[in-house]
Amino acid sequence: MPTIKSSTDLRNNYNDISTFCNQHHEPIFITKNGQGDLAVMSIELYETLADKLQLYHSLMEGRAAINEGRKRPLEDVIEDLQNRIMEQANG
Repeated sequence: MPTIKSSTDLRNNYNDISTFCNQHHEPIFITKNGQGDLAVMSIELYETLADKLQLYHSLMEGRAAINEGRKRPLEDVIEDLQNRIMEQANG
């Protein structure tokens, strides 16, 4: 069940809301005039969600590439990576 607070609560109880977000790793939804307005969360949770979004975006790009026929055998990819590592080690 989401935690919902008013904008007045945010203004008057900022420290409590900050502590809750950091301890529970979940957002608090802030209302303004009885309507949903904001989602407040810790920086840690925000970064986790942003990382997941980037991962999902990369997976979608990969799926699109496969659907378009842009794929290579795994052995070729591993060989290319090993060659790059060797070049960096020697260079």
